[in-house]
Amino acid sequence: MNTVIGGLGETGFSCVQYFTAQGIPVAAVIDTRENPPKLAEFKALYPNIPVYTGGFPREIISKTQQLILSPGIPKNHPDIISALPAGAEIIGDIELLARNISVPVVAITGSNGKSTVTTLVGEMAKAAGIRVGVGGNLGIPALALLAENPELYVLELSSFQLETTHSLRPKVATVLNICADHLDRYASVDEYTAAKCRIFQNAEQVVFNRQDPIVPGLLPPSDARGRNDGNCISFGLDLPLENQYGLIEDCLARGNEHLLTLSEVKLFGRHNVVNALAALALGESIGLPIPVMLSVLKTFTGLAHRCEWVRELNGVPWINDSKGTNVGATVAALQGLASDIAGKWVLIAGGVGKNADFTPLKPLVQQHCRAVVLLGEAQEELYQLLHSVIPCLRARDMADAVSKALESLRIGDGVLLSPACASTDMFQNFAERGEVFKRVVESL
Repeated sequence: MNTVIGGLGETGFSCVQYFTAQGIPVAAVIDTRENPPKLAEFKALYPNIPVYTGGFPREIISKTQQLILSPGIPKNHPDIISALPAGAEIIGDIELLARNISVPVVAITGSNGKSTVTTLVGEMAKAAGIRVGVGGNLGIPALALLAENPELYVLELSSFQLETTHSLRPKVATVLNICADHLDRYASVDEYTAAKCRIFQNAEQVVFNRQDPIVPGLLPPSDARGRNDGNCISFGLDLPLENQYGLIEDCLARGNEHLLTLSEVKLFGRHNVVNALAALALGESIGLPIPVMLSVLKTFTGLAHRCEWVRELNGVPWINDSKGTNVGATVAALQGLASDIAGKWVLIAGGVGKNADFTPLKPLVQQHCRAVVLLGEAQEELYQLLHSVIPCLRARDMADAVSKALESLRIGDGVLLSPACASTDMFQNFAERGEVFKRVVESL
């Protein structure tokens, strides 16, 4: 079979490693970038596999029988559609993994919170003594997990990965939430949502957010009534019914059973309480003991760049939520952190807008923020939306943004970097943006 790998980042490189380890020839690797991240390493390790950069050569695609696409490349890319032979297969790394495993899979997607929930469930499984492989869209590429021979996979899956996945049969699957995102790739929120809900195909069990305005409507027909039995468990911040997860006053609860007080949960912010409840529901679905899961919640402090506490300076908390790359994430951060300080937040926002509608930010910024400092490509668009309800300051770079935020503070306030935008106008990725923010803040 003529197999071509599309994309030479971490995922594409893991696909090459997978095929060569299986003794399956790779006809070529292609990438639109002139200098993709893994190019030098690839050439050193696989000098006999042709690699084409700077575009998708028609002469290569036209001979392809199986095209393995990295998540960053849409399967309806014009250069692919126009040249791919009829009957050729387009799949991704998650599909390859699904065809090669028989152990249980926890499949997690959503617009926000999926990395935190994936990591939490992985830590809970480890604490229960299970050999677990954690990765996918987070950390280790899915195919690289095969070498660990895990007893359980906990996978964060993006909508991009789900587009090319057909054979995955999760033990349990969840869509944590849905908000408008990646509208530079999808024609509408409905198209984006449809990609997300592919995760429910062939799922043995379903966990869902009963308070999300969209998610309950995505459930498979058998779960459409939101029933809560062994195959369908919900979570939310409201009072839980039997077998549901939720809150009773200041306690995490399962039905009417109090599990853990909020003061014992180490994660920062109200939105992370939702993530903790989701992790408990997923863990129950794969048989993890509740006491073990609660012990992890008492120690797990969260992931870098996701409402990460950086420092407190003169009574002011500085929070790094650089992973807030869409409007929904920043909305969740503002709502989740609103009650954590006596004053208001100075928000640092902006970057690549991805054709998003920023309107949902306006009432929250007006209610919970002292000022907004704006960066990047979306700076002017955000200024036009927000300046009538709150002071808006334009910044040249992150150091300037931190300086302007510092000048805007009053007693009891805090500073939150939660950009509601992608980072690639000014930084390599959200992680670099967060690290730069932390370095500047730590130097104050």
